Amino acid sequence: MMKKVLIAVVCATSVLSCAPTGQNAVSRLGESPVVTGGVYSSGGGLSVAAELREAQGQTLVCGVWAQSKQQSILTKNMARGVIDTGSIFLGRERVAQNFLFMKEVEPSENYAGQEAGCLLLDRPWQAADAQRVPLVRIPRQVLVHEDDEAGGLLVTFTDTGRPEAGS
Repeated sequence: MMKKVLIAVVCATSVLSCAPTGQNAVSRLGESPVVTGGVYSSGGGLSVAAELREAQGQTLVCGVWAQSKQQSILTKNMARGVIDTGSIFLGRERVAQNFLFMKEVEPSENYAGQEAGCLLLDRPWQAADAQRVPLVRIPRQVLVHEDDEAGGLLVTFTDTGRPEAGS
């Protein structure tokens, strides 16, 4: 019985420490998350802030994303589909993909301390990971492509490596 009480206390004090692998959790981003993003060819863009850390001997990825308030009607409601394609790399190893576990937040100059969505990965944390800077990427993609006699319409998303949500 004492063991069950101790486990319950540990879980209650740290939401992340008892999250099963592959399950979502919530935590605050640290002081220096990696911040990146991209732009729509029709105006506006996205920002993503993410970090990796150790939890239960496994790799935990936490992050937030934001989208521009001022953007074309052509890209409204497309952000989730775009962030769904994102990946995080440590060196050449892709450690996470699909950013739908991340929380959407308001655009900001600084995402440190934001309440973030987290995912406990099935990847063991390695001591060297603490010194490595993750690379966060969202691939270039065509969102709207319509051909017509007037020349057509093409709207793309391009990863710039910079936060682009703006206002």
